[in-house]
Amino acid sequence: MSEELRVVAEQVIVSQAIPAAQVDTDDKLELAVREHARLVYRIAYSVLRNHHDAEDATQETFLRVLRYRRALDGVQEQKTWLARVAWRTAIERRRKVNEIAFDEMAVSIAQLRSSEISADQLLLSGEMRRVLQTLIAALPGNLRDPLTLSTVEEMTPADIAAVLGMNEAAVRSRLFRARQILRDKLTAFLEGKHGAE
Repeated sequence: MSEELRVVAEQVIVSQAIPAAQVDTDDKLELAVREHARLVYRIAYSVLRNHHDAEDATQETFLRVLRYRRALDGVQEQKTWLARVAWRTAIERRRKVNEIAFDEMAVSIAQLRSSEISADQLLLSGEMRRVLQTLIAALPGNLRDPLTLSTVEEMTPADIAAVLGMNEAAVRSRLFRARQILRDKLTAFLEGKHGAE
């Protein structure tokens, strides 16, 4: 993944015939791609839930950074800045793309064929994952976004605050409320499911 992005960045850099004065900035860009490509991809995937869309969003993120590479010199927290750009890029792409779950279905079938997990266990884990995804998707955006960045990306509240443009106390409060809502809904779901049997 990061190798592909590095190649794309190098091709764009070479194709634009950049003056020698910008070489230092380009080195910073190449370093940013190497160090943070996985983070950018994971953020994009956490929003888009599709491998191909996440790859496209990752490339688009680094192309945006390339376009505005002069801003890279003034950035103190490069990881947080790139995470913010990736988040915004993925959100914009999500508005344009309808989600298709064919990739997830193919992965589940491949896991069933290639693993020692029984079909029942795989179905139960897949069902629980879908229930959790549905419950998280049903959360209001102001609770869902911090929770996604915290759980999927394992970002700290300070980093989440920087990405979402809010203060750290608000992030902590929203994480607490989101987890509480999920716990209550999951408990109700499980009690309803097992109570009906």
